[in-house]
Amino acid sequence: MTRIRHCLAFAAVLALNAPAIAAEQFINVLTGGTSGVYYPLGVTLSNIIGKAMPSVKTSAQATKASVENLNLLQAGRGEVAFTLGDSLSDAWNGVEDSGFKTPLKKLRGIAAIYPNYIQIVARADSGIRTLADLKGKKISVGAPKSGTELNARAILAAAGLSYKDFSKVEYLAFGESVELMKNRQLDVTLQSAGLGVASLKDLASSMEIVVVAVPPEILKKIGDPAYLPATIPANTYTGQTAPVPGVAIQNYLVTRDDLSIEAAYGITKAFWSSLDQLVNAHVAAKAIDLKHALDGMPVPLHPGAEKYYREVGLIK
Repeated sequence: MTRIRHCLAFAAVLALNAPAIAAEQFINVLTGGTSGVYYPLGVTLSNIIGKAMPSVKTSAQATKASVENLNLLQAGRGEVAFTLGDSLSDAWNGVEDSGFKTPLKKLRGIAAIYPNYIQIVARADSGIRTLADLKGKKISVGAPKSGTELNARAILAAAGLSYKDFSKVEYLAFGESVELMKNRQLDVTLQSAGLGVASLKDLASSMEIVVVAVPPEILKKIGDPAYLPATIPANTYTGQTAPVPGVAIQNYLVTRDDLSIEAAYGITKAFWSSLDQLVNAHVAAKAIDLKHALDGMPVPLHPGAEKYYREVGLIK
């Protein structure tokens, strides 16, 4: 009888510790839609972590990107996530209109990575050349309350437009938006992504496009420090022969506060040690630079990431 009690007690201890053990052994990377930039980078990062940390099992999950990723992290349904900076700030502060019913205080930073460019791309035959020309047109603004859709709201509001000003508003992922444009069911798509995103490359190779400029005065009206002046270089997309002024916003890699220091350190080190593989996965990763790893981080840094940055001298 005593032996049975000991066995039961041991089993109870194992049960109590099982979630912590599982968390240490499994790393799920939350990405975005399969036609965006987060997904190929996330799949590659998952493989990088798996090779660098053989004791853990890794996976990459396609999602609706920033807002969903952050809510999943808070709920313990992922260990690493890609996100836009404005979504991350809104999540930390619990901005309900942005998709966060309460402040997500479990979020912790790993790194600032590359900037997203808010790219407004129209069919050349739509007659759209400027932001003012968008009125009365059919537009896709990204999945509801996704990072892209939050960016769309900010840009359009600064340009004096609301969703009521369009003849049709679709809330679709990048690839779906492009398919509707090819079929002449949409006039314009707004996509917040790294330069050379696959969906827009596909669109530009299928029809003539116009990349719509976002002038500096629009940026001033937004009034959010997360939004930065940027230029979409000439020939980023087929037929785009001139540079286009625009707006960018920083992307971040984040985790949860209950991920162990060892795991967060291992993820951070693996990430920065494998930039060449990330660049091979998507050209947007060329903009990732260790010197800027802590730029504008809207949430506290995870102690494991901090340990790595102290090792390499970024934090004194």
